[in-house]
Amino acid sequence: MPPASGPVALRAPDPTIDPDLIDACGTRPRLLCEQVFDASGGNETLARIVEWAIDRPLKILLILVLAWIATRLARRALDRTVRRIVAPDRGAVRRRFARVGLDAPAALAVADDDEEQRLADRKISRAASISGVLGSTTNIVIWTIAVIMILGELGLDLGPIIAGAGIAGIALGFGAQSLVKDCISGIFMLIEDQYGIGDIVDLGEAVGAVEEVALRTTVLRGLDGTVWHVPNGEIRRVGNKSQDWSTAVVDVDVAYDADLAMVRDLMLSTAIDMCAGDSWHGQVLDEPVVLGVEALGADGITVRMTIQVAPGSQWALQRQLREALKVAFDDAEIEIPFPQRTLWLRNDER
Repeated sequence: MPPASGPVALRAPDPTIDPDLIDACGTRPRLLCEQVFDASGGNETLARIVEWAIDRPLKILLILVLAWIATRLARRALDRTVRRIVAPDRGAVRRRFARVGLDAPAALAVADDDEEQRLADRKISRAASISGVLGSTTNIVIWTIAVIMILGELGLDLGPIIAGAGIAGIALGFGAQSLVKDCISGIFMLIEDQYGIGDIVDLGEAVGAVEEVALRTTVLRGLDGTVWHVPNGEIRRVGNKSQDWSTAVVDVDVAYDADLAMVRDLMLSTAIDMCAGDSWHGQVLDEPVVLGVEALGADGITVRMTIQVAPGSQWALQRQLREALKVAFDDAEIEIPFPQRTLWLRNDER
């Protein structure tokens, strides 16, 4: 007769095994149960007690110990791997600038101890976030496998359990697509170092300082104090205004009859004197540059100046520089034009 086929086919017991042993220890008797059965002269009750009280608990304990060791080793391996991946490579950035024929910014060419410490802290924070997420996922997988193995040791039928878990997983996948999208986007944002805590970023409608970078959402604090919770999956673009280095841009309008050469020299000397002060020591990364005439407007000529500064300090420097330029222009009697209108009043009385 051909062997039974299909998913309901059962494994026939080994005819060489004592039927009483099968009754006590099952069709596949364990070594300890079989030894107790033989030593007790075929005592089925004692064999079952040993099976349930000693053999299976030992195997369950072994499964738990191995699962704990696996989680520890996996977490350590993930930490080391993630730290190597997220390590900032400033040399690679300099090589990309050189490949297109440009000089690397001063912020990338020279880094003081404070800057190196800031980068190290940023790397540690990113690595901790990524390894924490991946480690939690790995722990869930390992312990899920361990629980299934323990249920098998207890003699439960795992077929319906695995089938139910599969159906639940499919339903959860369809119902939580946005959640999965947010989590995957968050992982790539952390790996690519698009922004970190303390950066000033523009995420579209939400603009502000990053207070928290989680796997699912990013929390921003706006200038007016508004707290923005932005799902990572909804972020289409990221404008980071405080990474590596920033540029302070100051536009000044002067009258059409002003001496532009004198204006440029005065702007440059005022900016150099201000940047040399103690308040801006370590914040200014390069010499001020007067780019020249930016626009010919209806009320005056716009002259533009730029200064490369440390990340996040451009706004304060711009405000102070405008104030210094206003004082210098007043002392030099250079007019800063403003819109002027002439009003004609008609008296219709006769």
